[in-house]
This record gives sequence, structure tokens and C-alpha cells, in this order.
Amino acid sequence: MVVEVQDLVAGARRGEARAVARLISLVEDESPQLREVSAALAPHTGNAHVVGITGPPGVGKSTSTSALVGALRRVDKRVGVLAVDPTSPFSGGALLGDRVRMQDHATDDGVYIRSMASRGHLGGLAGAAPQALRVLDAAGCDVVIVETVGVGQSEVEIAGLADTTLVLLAPGMGDGIQALKAGILEIGDVFVVNKADRDGAATTRREIRGVVAARDSDWKPPIVLTVATTGEGVDDVVAAIDQHREHLAGGELDRRRLARARREIEALALGALRRRMGDVTGDARLGSLAADVLAGRSDPFTAADTLVERL
Repeated sequence: MVVEVQDLVAGARRGEARAVARLISLVEDESPQLREVSAALAPHTGNAHVVGITGPPGVGKSTSTSALVGALRRVDKRVGVLAVDPTSPFSGGALLGDRVRMQDHATDDGVYIRSMASRGHLGGLAGAAPQALRVLDAAGCDVVIVETVGVGQSEVEIAGLADTTLVLLAPGMGDGIQALKAGILEIGDVFVVNKADRDGAATTRREIRGVVAARDSDWKPPIVLTVATTGEGVDDVVAAIDQHREHLAGGELDRRRLARARREIEALALGALRRRMGDVTGDARLGSLAADVLAGRSDPFTAADTLVERL
């Protein structure tokens, strides 16, 4: 079904939730109108501050996201949330799409929450996340929160998408050195030790401090203790995000966003190339090249160069 993209974008700009939902659906479904959607959104983007929330499973990401939304709303920020969930093996949709822990904000016109299925995309994000972010940005969100699926080592991709990356840890979730090996501690702009009412919170903070102290950077990530279920410490998280945003204003924000745009363009170009490759995988020429490699008449690099030239 063809929809009027310009009408949807105008509706999203007015804050109409239905228009936002339809635009994100076009993005997720890779609609033939996706190029039109992207072009229509482009002039209205670049204003929202993107906050990524990541960390191992079980640290309370969804509860912390809900608490953070509440704190941002108290200072009158319009908030969008992209919550990336595992893919349902039955429907292909987001497995936890009801976002039970965020229902407190369901009737707030200043909050838009959307669950997205990862659909097998590595890195804890959905492949459509960058374009979905643009929809929420164009819809007037001051802050867009991206909560990752919770897959551990591959979650570092969030650092390439967010302006500010929050890394959540909790006491008793394993030592900080193991988290460092997973790459998680290397990407944080702000660290949050959630469930800080449990034993071991001070030890976890000390381990993180030891890691970040060794960073060769003029930004030393703050470490905030929170109890997301009660809201304790969440205002301190908002303050830390604001401090990081001020730090980025010195030119780092533009550098990060330029790098993000470069990666997205590259990913789209590679995707187009793969689709063209798919058109020739059954081609007799590819079979001939493979036979030459198998027989020793050619090598894989030469064969690949030949295939690319034919594309």
C-alpha cells in the first residue's frame, strides 16, 4: 500500500503518534518508499541527543530506561525510546514488545516508546535503528534513548550510534575486568552501577574507576550509583548526560555524528552491493570462476576481482 510520505512526516512533526508509528513501520519493513521517507526526514533531523543504554543482561536496563524517561520528563524534555528486543521465532517481531516496565509513560504525550526486533542483526541493535532514530528526531524529541537487546560482547555497536553511551553494571554480575574483556567498559561515556542497594556496589564502582582512570582522554566518565526501582540516583544520571553533552559541544559531537553518517552510508552501499551479488550467485560465470579456483587455474582474489568488475 502506497502512503503519502509527506503527510506522515508533517504529522510526525506535529507530534502525532500514529504518524510516527507508521513511519517507523515503513523503515522496519524496508518499504519501497524508504528512500522517500529518508529524504523527507533529512531536513528536520540533527536536534535530538541520542543516549544509548547498554550492559549485560539482568542489570536492569528496562527499569533504568523507564526511570530515566521519568527524570527527563520532569525537566520538560520530549523523549523517544527505541527498545531493541530479541526477535520472536514465531512472529518475527519484538519478543518483549509490550515493554511492561515502561507502561507508566504509555499515556504521556511527551514520550514515544517503540520496540524493535533485532531480527538477527548483530551488535545488540536493529538494522533499522538509524532511520528509526531519524523519525523520532524529526518528530521533535529532545532526547532519544536507545536500549540495546542485552547480548554482551557485541553490544559495543551502540557506541557508534549514540551521542552519549551509558553502560549499566550491577553488583554481583561478575568482575569489572571480565566486562572490560567484553569491550563494554571501553565504550562508556557514563557508567551506572544499578541495584546499588546491594552488597558490592562500592567494589564495582572501584573496579570501574580503575579502568577509566587509565583512559587517554580529556573526558573521564562519571560513575553514578542508582536504584532504578526507587528512582534513587537517576537525577544524577541526567546531570552526567548533560555534562557529557556540554563536553561534546567543543567539536566532538560533530566528529561523532560525521563518523556515524559515514558508517551508515558505507553500510547502505555494502547492502546494495550484496543485493547485486545475490543476482549473480546463480550465474554460470560465478560457477566458472569457482571451477577455475578449484582447478588451480586461478586464485580466490583474482576471481573476486573479476566478479566485482562484472558487477
